[in-house]
Amino acid sequence: MAHLSDDQIARHLKPYGVKCTPALCEQVRAYVSLLLQWNRKISLTTIIDPIEIVKFHFGECMFAVSAVPILSGRMADVGSGPGFPGLPIRMAATELDLTLIESNTKRAIFLAEVIRTTHLDHVTVFRGRMEDLGADIAPFDFITARALGQHDELLSWAQAHLAARGKIVLWLGEDDAALLSQKPLWSWQLPIHIPGSQRRCLLVGAPL
Repeated sequence: MAHLSDDQIARHLKPYGVKCTPALCEQVRAYVSLLLQWNRKISLTTIIDPIEIVKFHFGECMFAVSAVPILSGRMADVGSGPGFPGLPIRMAATELDLTLIESNTKRAIFLAEVIRTTHLDHVTVFRGRMEDLGADIAPFDFITARALGQHDELLSWAQAHLAARGKIVLWLGEDDAALLSQKPLWSWQLPIHIPGSQRRCLLVGAPL
């Protein structure tokens, strides 16, 4: 297991508005350990320092819980990869019902292992592309994506799968956020700067 104390985890998550409980610290610690262990076999992250993982992968993702906010309801995380931002958000927002959408089989297996190890409930892993998700699925209150480059396809899919007053939440660089906020058929909030980052932000939008 990663050599991270509760104090270290809490201290490095505090700038992102995260209030750490012992249970949350244990989940983060177990997740980081699994991430580093599996990263030796499959490509999950280029960041291998546990503290940097806590800040970049967990802090930046959990920041959305208070900043958007994301507290409850149904959320789909598109292109989850190793689980970011979906799983850290679910750890901090315990009333959230989460669907992780990941087309890569090995990464989907990793996600299932994280869910099992951290004892997270109300989380489903869908192995496939967002387009493969059935049209009859209940709409989502939030749709998130962090490292997905297919923004036009994502926005089109999100329009069909967001609930009334639902929101899309994207983790972007400032330049990409400026370009994307010009997309028609959407109402965009001003980008929300991510603490500790020079040029990364959250972009939140809703269909018109």
